[in-house]
Amino acid sequence: MSLRAKLKTLLTAGQGVTLGLPDLTPSDDPFVLFGEWYRAAQESGMLLPETMTLATSTREGRPSARAVLLKGWGENGFVFFTNYGSRKSRELEANPYAALSFHWPILQRQVRIEGPVERISEEESAAYFRTRTRASRIGAWASRQSEVLEDRAILEEKVHQYQERFAGGDISLPPFWGGFRVGPESIEFWQGRLNRLHDRIRYRRDGSEWQVERLYP
Repeated sequence: MSLRAKLKTLLTAGQGVTLGLPDLTPSDDPFVLFGEWYRAAQESGMLLPETMTLATSTREGRPSARAVLLKGWGENGFVFFTNYGSRKSRELEANPYAALSFHWPILQRQVRIEGPVERISEEESAAYFRTRTRASRIGAWASRQSEVLEDRAILEEKVHQYQERFAGGDISLPPFWGGFRVGPESIEFWQGRLNRLHDRIRYRRDGSEWQVERLYP
């Protein structure tokens, strides 16, 4: 991180810790605030600010969590990509609700999102897939994500096979790979404050409107 980025990060964090979150109203758009915080995280110089924890659960309520990367967001929700045969995908098919958590420690900020999940369209997935590096696209074809791998040499051989299959040509979207969108029913903004008296503002969707609540730290 450059000296300029460090100074900017310290200034931003200091303002948050000192000033906290203002009282917000339902007319304040949570996506505007998320955009401001996300840009601040990107400009801070931290590594992979788009990293978010994705929590899913089985139909019986057994949870699991892992880090994934945010690849798109807007009023309709927050998008990530994966193999549709992976554990997370299987759990989302059985129980189509999820929680996301962003943690930007240098800014002392968190954002928590909860809501229903749906697959995005094949066209949207294909458009994103074309932006990935050739090696990453080959890897998507070669990996049977979350299945037992007896020997890494097997994976490397599959990579080689798909390199030959797609040699010199376009690498199409695998039929088992694509995106999910988490549609937020709840968005919480957490700003660290002194003496652990943190600020927490939660938006809850009520039909087409948002309700806003301040929570105890």
